[in-house]
Amino acid sequence: MEAMKRIAVYPGSFDPLTNGHLGVLERASHLFDEVVFLLAVNPNKPGRFSVEDRLNMMKEASAAIANVRVDFFDGLTVDYCKKVGAKHLIRGLRAVTDYEYEFQLAAANEFANPEVDMVFFMARKEETFISSSTVQELYLNGVDVSTLVPTKVLELLQLRYPLK
Repeated sequence: MEAMKRIAVYPGSFDPLTNGHLGVLERASHLFDEVVFLLAVNPNKPGRFSVEDRLNMMKEASAAIANVRVDFFDGLTVDYCKKVGAKHLIRGLRAVTDYEYEFQLAAANEFANPEVDMVFFMARKEETFISSSTVQELYLNGVDVSTLVPTKVLELLQLRYPLK
């Protein structure tokens, strides 16, 4: 009997994508046969970058990881999991505040689809302060964020929001 393919989904708004996100993606890619790097658009969270820009950032940044594919979905992530046969949702944790939010999200996801398990990765110590909103705020205030984001993301930040 052939073993079932272990598929995980790593959802987020990735606005913009950070090296912290990529660290979680890389680590997850070692545990699963396939990881879907999913741009999950939250209608209550308007993006700074377009869906197309974010998908391009995600594709370029993850191109070297063989078992990762990028996709887009605008419904419930657990519905997407069912659609692609994924049994695991990947999430990153940086601090206690993340835990509280993720705990509620895990409970809601379990209620919606009890067949999907959440898998959490703790942020590496050097990435605990990195968030998309922090990167945006630092960049827009003239701080060099080149070590916090992939090159393509930095280029798009500079193109869309040139600093004086």
